[in-house]
Amino acid sequence: MDFLRPTTWADALSAKAEHPDAMPIAGGTDLMVGLNFGQPPPPALLDLTAVGELAGWDRDDGTIRIGAGVTYSQIIAELARECPALAVASRTVGSPQIRNRATVAGNLGTASPAGDAHPPLLATGALVEASSVRGTRVIDIDDFFLGVKRNALAPDELIRAVRVPVAAGPQQFAKIGTRNAMVIAVCTVAVALDPVRRSVGTGIGSAAPTPRRAVEAEALAAANLPWSSGGALAEDLARDFGNRVAAAASPIDDVRGTAAYRRHSLAVLARRALQWTWAEMTGGPR
Repeated sequence: MDFLRPTTWADALSAKAEHPDAMPIAGGTDLMVGLNFGQPPPPALLDLTAVGELAGWDRDDGTIRIGAGVTYSQIIAELARECPALAVASRTVGSPQIRNRATVAGNLGTASPAGDAHPPLLATGALVEASSVRGTRVIDIDDFFLGVKRNALAPDELIRAVRVPVAAGPQQFAKIGTRNAMVIAVCTVAVALDPVRRSVGTGIGSAAPTPRRAVEAEALAAANLPWSSGGALAEDLARDFGNRVAAAASPIDDVRGTAAYRRHSLAVLARRALQWTWAEMTGGPR
């Protein structure tokens, strides 16, 4: 197995062009698990940890641009106000040691249906910057996931950054696992409210071949929330919202839970997440 360690972004793109089958690695938290379980190693590793251009984030015109090397710990410590749902999701990732290494870009590269970062990115309408020696293109998060552990990156492309809109309103992320920490999700839900646009964003994970939005649930909530009055959230609206989120999923039975349990859990988590975000926005009881 070849080991490539560029020190600049230009060198990283050149290395990826020359070795399109090279596996990018930053935190390595997914790759190393697979290797430890006997999965065959990739033909080459492309270590990006020495590329300083990937390690920071910046704010530009209402968007947070998160470099591919930014860790979950950085997001928790530095971006909880700007990207609250992503920060909440980041707290659920592994152990402190894993959060100090793992990255959102790595989560996207793996494209697991159970990736914790994916629902918040879907709910907020994030964009993925994909670069190669041919140039840079921006991929809408809705178009990024193509199948189980398959994404829209070309063989010679690397993720440069993720662009996440600054939160315009309350956001929440909720997760169910077989234990409280260091666990792959049974299912996850993210909800983001935008009172300016009067829109609702959703993302669900670990309940379909790919992470996905619940578009019908979004439309229902956006059309029926009492945006003008700021009144109480109707129980039947919250329940219907949860049911439509569950209906958007395509879960399976596996060792972590049954399809029926996942649908039930999604309905409950989505209902609660909508209630929590609405209460935060209006100052009502949770």
